[in-house]
Amino acid sequence: MQPLSPDGIATTRGLGRLPEGLARAIAPQDREMLRGLLVLGGTLFVLTCLTYLWTTQWSMPFPRDRTTLVLGRDFLNLWMYGRAAFDAEPARFYDVAQYNDALAALLGPGYPGQNWPNPPTALIVMAPFGLLGYFPALACWSAVSLIAFSVSCRAAFPDLRALVIVALSPAAMMCVLSGQSSFLTTAALFAIFAWLDRRPALAGVLIGLLTVKPQLGILFPVMLIASGRWRVFASAALASLALFAASLALAGYESWHAYVTKALPLMGAVLRDSSGIAAPFHPTIFMNFRGVFGNDIAQIAQFVTTVAAVIGISLAYRFRAAGDSAQLRALFLACTACASPYMGDYDLLPLTCAAVALLATEMRDGTGRRLVQLVFWSPALQLLFGNLQLPGPGLIAPAFAAYLLRQLFLVPARPAS
Repeated sequence: MQPLSPDGIATTRGLGRLPEGLARAIAPQDREMLRGLLVLGGTLFVLTCLTYLWTTQWSMPFPRDRTTLVLGRDFLNLWMYGRAAFDAEPARFYDVAQYNDALAALLGPGYPGQNWPNPPTALIVMAPFGLLGYFPALACWSAVSLIAFSVSCRAAFPDLRALVIVALSPAAMMCVLSGQSSFLTTAALFAIFAWLDRRPALAGVLIGLLTVKPQLGILFPVMLIASGRWRVFASAALASLALFAASLALAGYESWHAYVTKALPLMGAVLRDSSGIAAPFHPTIFMNFRGVFGNDIAQIAQFVTTVAAVIGISLAYRFRAAGDSAQLRALFLACTACASPYMGDYDLLPLTCAAVALLATEMRDGTGRRLVQLVFWSPALQLLFGNLQLPGPGLIAPAFAAYLLRQLFLVPARPAS
């Protein structure tokens, strides 16, 4: 535990010298936990990335990692959306065989099977990156994502070093290794919460853009209706419709038909696959329960959890909309992680960011601190438990959501010091 000065203010040893206001905000226990997350999370991040690069086969023009996937992994799919935006028939890539034929023509035969999981609106968002070669596009994607993340999330952290902890978290590590969109979506989500009342039109536009990753925005209609933010709701609806119309103009009705009839069933089949190939990468209730109890029980458990998440958000934003904004943001993101069976390890980066932000501005009790710690480590825990087909990490987000609901409704606000 950090020593206290005579007036009860935590000293600045550990995370470095901090401004006086920040020193008052961070409790000694929080400081200790932040330092532990930084050291252990940073060590795991650096060692894993170095191992990944060391075991990569650097044969050009497409270096492969030890699993024979292209460097950047999932970004290959995203980049292909950008290229397909200029294709005469982009809907054909929702057919697994045709898509993998296209990858074979680009990368050579024998590339591990891939599928297109995103809706056709991704064609619009990724089109600029499709104008570049793969690695220039990956470099631009990474730069834009990190800049947006640092700019958008900075205001939620009283000290930049706490944000660095998020950038070195297991969720961030999974995002970096896979070339995924989590830094960008985290930036969008934090901007949305910052702008809900100050810039409702822009907040709505960002919600509309998040339909490219529908699992991350599934609870926004519930939240906006419950809190009566009709300007944001209208802006989000218009942005979503505009994006949908643009995708229709670019790729036609066939693209949406193929997405609904081919991509969505395939994603469901991947989650239900008896070998559990997706289990280490999806810390959801469904994925945590299916290994022990089977798909039917897991579906029931997921449905109950989804309903509970909807009820929780409805109650919080209907009766506690004027409550602590950081707690409400963390609750929303925790419930979002509970609401969908399809949620990658890297998709927990927004929740990790919101949880660490609470810790960096003082949690109320030891339970909250431990839950933040578990949220931080849940992607790594899912890799372990998922490979063993055991439940555990998928229960962390629901437990954190329940804790935050209790804080909002049952714990009285402390007087300002």
